[in-house]
Amino acid sequence: MKKAELLLPAGSVSRMKTAVLYGADAVYAGVPDLSLRANSEFDLQTLAGGIKYVHDMGKKVYLTLNLFTHNADIPKLPVFLNTVRDLSPDGVIVSDAGVFDFMRQNAPEIPLHISTQANVCSWLTVDFWQKQGAKLCVLGREVGFDELTEIREKCPNIKLEMFIHGAMCMSYSGRCLLSSFMASRSANKGLCAHSCRWKYKTYYLEEEKRPNEFFPVYEDDKGTYIMNSKDLCLMPRLPQILSLGIDSLKVEGRHKSDYYVAMTARVYRKAIDAWYENPNDWHFEPFMDELDTMQSRGYTLGFFDGMPEAKDFNYTSTSSTVSGSKICVAMVREHKADGVVLEVKNKINKGDTIEILSPLQFEPISVKVDKMADFVNGKELETVSAGTKNQAIIIPYDCFSGMSVNEVQSLFPALTMARTVKI
Repeated sequence: MKKAELLLPAGSVSRMKTAVLYGADAVYAGVPDLSLRANSEFDLQTLAGGIKYVHDMGKKVYLTLNLFTHNADIPKLPVFLNTVRDLSPDGVIVSDAGVFDFMRQNAPEIPLHISTQANVCSWLTVDFWQKQGAKLCVLGREVGFDELTEIREKCPNIKLEMFIHGAMCMSYSGRCLLSSFMASRSANKGLCAHSCRWKYKTYYLEEEKRPNEFFPVYEDDKGTYIMNSKDLCLMPRLPQILSLGIDSLKVEGRHKSDYYVAMTARVYRKAIDAWYENPNDWHFEPFMDELDTMQSRGYTLGFFDGMPEAKDFNYTSTSSTVSGSKICVAMVREHKADGVVLEVKNKINKGDTIEILSPLQFEPISVKVDKMADFVNGKELETVSAGTKNQAIIIPYDCFSGMSVNEVQSLFPALTMARTVKI
């Protein structure tokens, strides 16, 4: 069986490199004008450098072109096309039928992937896009496993991709107008204000044709969150997905942090590899334990087992539901002769024990910070925080007890993440 591809989001060059470091087979990225992430940190120059890096590492890059065009967008397409030819991505993700036709006619050599924004939820639609020349369809999050099975059976000769982790949208794969109406920010241009997660004051909802049947809305002093879906996590269903032969497993989150990219990549990489190595002795619990340390809205299987129920929504808060979550405190910037240089992300005190997440092994490595110094002036520190941009410290190799300098440098390359337990 061909191994499924692990596809990670990349909203910046550092996240691109982090995803690859922690085991992604491919990343997806875009530029602001013609993708659905208007706050993308890429410009053409940085994107070109990032793609070269990923290709040099033997991995793939897919560019997003998944906007729904208005007339004003059309003159930008030839410029984008010239850029794409120069960048040589491994595929372009589109949702608009007009954009698909434009790319197919003017750049037939570039593989076209159909975005989840196109709401592909049936084998008939997959078959249609395959006949138009699409090489891959990203299935809508609304597709259940039974539907997925039938799609795979009836469409065996086109690649299928599905989301396995990330935020869930209350609308049909992101086709939402709430943000546009309520905040003048278009969700379909990557500027969603997440109006579905705002606090709304109400006592009950009653549908006209169902008198005395009340929607389960509960309100406290913070309000109520009537449309706040939990986050998608299909780790418990990974064996079914892999057994079915889905080609690409996608993690949502181009606006998420480097730490999120590192964590989801390392956990799903290990889980996928472990299943292929020994599917009969695979258990999701160790991997869920790691995912549960991350900040989230709680997890749901979404539509995988059928229509979501009330338990799949968080009616009380939009903040993290994990009270003891582990947080990122630092990222390895580089190695020097006298120690490891860490870029500080959260407060670290002398004497703290931190966990470093080596990309070369799944088990975190604990390190007690017995000594640390300011990287710029060498002054010894008792405590440090991320209050200054690019604040960095150096930890001497002596703190890594039982490990040689070569081992430390090998296990913890640049962009390796370190975390601690939130108090």
